[in-house]
Amino acid sequence: MTAADVPVHRPGPRAWLLLIAAEAKMVARDTSGLIVPLGLPLLILVMNGFSYAGETTADGIDVFELYVMPIALTIVIASVGVINMPSFLVYYRRTKVLRRLGATPAHPAMILVAQMVVAAVQSIAGIAVGVAAAMLFFGVGLPTDLGLALAVLGLAALTMFAVGMIVAAVAPTPSSGVAFGLVGFLLLGATGGMFGPTENLPGPVAAVGEVLPFGAAVQAVGNAWVGLEQNPAHLLAMVAAIAVSVAIAVRFFRWE
Repeated sequence: MTAADVPVHRPGPRAWLLLIAAEAKMVARDTSGLIVPLGLPLLILVMNGFSYAGETTADGIDVFELYVMPIALTIVIASVGVINMPSFLVYYRRTKVLRRLGATPAHPAMILVAQMVVAAVQSIAGIAVGVAAAMLFFGVGLPTDLGLALAVLGLAALTMFAVGMIVAAVAPTPSSGVAFGLVGFLLLGATGGMFGPTENLPGPVAAVGEVLPFGAAVQAVGNAWVGLEQNPAHLLAMVAAIAVSVAIAVRFFRWE
């Protein structure tokens, strides 16, 4: 029997579930990594809730729902995708976990998929907590078009995960992964309205920020939440960010 005749056993559903559960335990043990996506959005909601509660735009749209809610929810998915997830992948590469996994029937890509599943669960949990708090304390209602809002949030999450893969590809150490992710998160957030209305930014900065992942996500989620017509530029900007980020990550990512 030659090597080509030896049957190759691929991981089944049980192996996938065990790996996802193991990754979830690793993430749960990272207390600081859980505080940011769950705690920071609540802080944003509370700080801005007392400032904007009851205020409306000239068109009668609730300012809290149009601006504050989408920023808080975008912070959830951005912090998970750009900061948390890459740090684990960089750690696994640095400690040779990915290389050792390659010697088994499993493929290192399984770790990537498992991390993305856990990151999605984290994002859903953070969004649920933020929406529940906004509804309970500030009387915020559900999105006008719930299906569209969920679809936009899903696209925004994929965008942030793709950007995070760039961090995982280029960061040499776990600590640098956290640093790179945090810098990227703050830069994207600063130009996308995380620290104040984009109207307060210089015109060119605000224009660029609106088509970067964070700003595009905030605009798209806000429009979906209050029932405004979507600007195709925001959706196309997120799709383009996914394509470019994946291309860069594939080019530079190393399993060991």
